[in-house]
Amino acid sequence: MSARVEVEPQLLEWAAERSGKDPEALANRFPRLDDWVSGELHPTLRQLEDFGRATYTPVGYFFLNEPPQEQLPVPDFRTLPKGVSDQPSPNLLDTIYLCEQRQDWYRSFQIASRSEPLDFVGSIELGADVVQTAAAIQETIDFGLQVRRESISWRDAFAAFRERVEEAGILVMVSGVVGSNTHRRLDPDEFRGFALVDQVAPVIFVNGADTQAAQIFTLAHELVHVWLGQAALSNQRLDLREADGDVERWCNEVAGEFLVPLSQLRNDFSPATALPEELQRLAREYRVSTLVVLRRVFDAGFLGWDDYRAAWDNQMSLVSQATSASGGNFYNTQPVRVSKRFARAVVVDALEGGTLYDEAFRLLGIKKKATFDELGERLGIL
Repeated sequence: MSARVEVEPQLLEWAAERSGKDPEALANRFPRLDDWVSGELHPTLRQLEDFGRATYTPVGYFFLNEPPQEQLPVPDFRTLPKGVSDQPSPNLLDTIYLCEQRQDWYRSFQIASRSEPLDFVGSIELGADVVQTAAAIQETIDFGLQVRRESISWRDAFAAFRERVEEAGILVMVSGVVGSNTHRRLDPDEFRGFALVDQVAPVIFVNGADTQAAQIFTLAHELVHVWLGQAALSNQRLDLREADGDVERWCNEVAGEFLVPLSQLRNDFSPATALPEELQRLAREYRVSTLVVLRRVFDAGFLGWDDYRAAWDNQMSLVSQATSASGGNFYNTQPVRVSKRFARAVVVDALEGGTLYDEAFRLLGIKKKATFDELGERLGIL
């Protein structure tokens, strides 16, 4: 008989609640769970390991006397919607930890390659002129209106934006799931993106479970954090009159100016046209969401707050969530999840003997050499 492990019942309850899993589903998978929680029976080590995997809980946590106080490893600038817990989910934490691991590898790779620090990281101070800051970012990233108008869809516009950011030296990781696990979907209500700031290996993560158009604003917002030189976890609440705190308010203003310059909008906006139709037209023109355009229309003074809120609620009822978190071709999706720039660096370094293949597989989220070779071919390396 397998030895049983004594576990504090509160740790089992905490892990189950923390996972966000349906209690009935957990009870069906672990029929003796109630007995474990009551202390009538203890799980075996294998059962405890299975329970840890099912609840996304490191098995070492079950040997503590009480649940740990989990802290976010990056500054939290979110203003959460009503009903969303302020305790970070395991999906969010695991995503940040995974991105930090990739960033650590890439930083070492860049230093070994004698890459110069990126001079734009931390080059702007909080409260700097919004128009000038947006122009400084635009000068480096080159994602102006002409580039966006050449894109036939939001997806193409976002791809062009992402590529320009990566060309500047920033790793852009876009995923709607944890790692490659399509069963662990990220929640845009919990977070839309984050920035891990570093002089040689800055990382921006965009929640790919959000709408395609919304992801463009998230990327712009996190770019501002890179220029500010401050790591951040964000959710860009444009439905508030003013974002909580000076940092998010200013970052939203700069991101809005970067994507929809007020001087341009004041020329383009037609007050005589019905607002819903005008928002749709301008969203196509600027390749951003109607919600971003609506906010800029408010910022430009064309709408009062009450009218803005009514229009916001109307637009929210029309917004549908994107399905980019699942499906699609793996060899197209995975490089975007881990950053194409990062994927190319790992593949090249593994081929040159700098990184062990097992480590490369882990960093890239793959398991087989054949997959690695195919990925290398798709990236134009092999």
